[in-house]
Amino acid sequence: MTPSHPYFAPAPPALVLVAHGSRDRRALATVTTLMDRVRELRPGLAVHLGHIELNEPLLPDTLAALGDTPAVLVPLLLSRGYHVKQDIPEMAATARVRARVAPPLGPHSLLVEALHDRLLEAGWPTALDAAERRDSAVILAAAGSRDPDSATDTRRTARLLATRLGVPVLPAYASAATPTVPTALRALAARGRHRVAIASYFTAPGRFATQCAQAAPWIAAAPLGNHPAMARLILNRYEESVSTPWAAAA
Repeated sequence: MTPSHPYFAPAPPALVLVAHGSRDRRALATVTTLMDRVRELRPGLAVHLGHIELNEPLLPDTLAALGDTPAVLVPLLLSRGYHVKQDIPEMAATARVRARVAPPLGPHSLLVEALHDRLLEAGWPTALDAAERRDSAVILAAAGSRDPDSATDTRRTARLLATRLGVPVLPAYASAATPTVPTALRALAARGRHRVAIASYFTAPGRFATQCAQAAPWIAAAPLGNHPAMARLILNRYEESVSTPWAAAA
């Protein structure tokens, strides 16, 4: 009688966080801490980091080091744009490892949870009376992109956050798109909204996040960073990709 052999399930694909990269040292520290949060939520899952530019490890080097282990690349980007549509897929396609790219993090309700908490940390009141609600608004400050899909995604997040807060939320951008934060502030002032907070729609500190925060007439929230909801969202994107049969992937 032939002895039976135990069945060993194959290891799941590695999760590769894809960060943009920044000259601001705080960005790498933030992304590293976020990666640690993901590892805490999924012990045993191989979690790696790769950058598009400016910081090491660069994504091609991370993919090369995986050997034959398949990978799911989760962009630490908040909307569709050039990096999500071109840069990351091209890097994945030229790597030896079998890899697929997950959608960007936004829009998603978990991002709204993180944005809301960051605003509360900055001093946004837990409750607004009628007069405060008429006077208040939020600018969702994002990096900006020439890709119209990016603006579509950011506007959707703004609508979700406005529903959560009960006040207008107007998207504004640091570069490559309009309106700018100062222009958005003037538009809100013309509508009688003089108590305006900046919600930082950035995954980590950096030049654009700092620039937008400095324009705040009232309070400015910190970037999303290593908020627990961010780690849950990363795993959500990973699981969505893993659950799709690999043979059906484009």
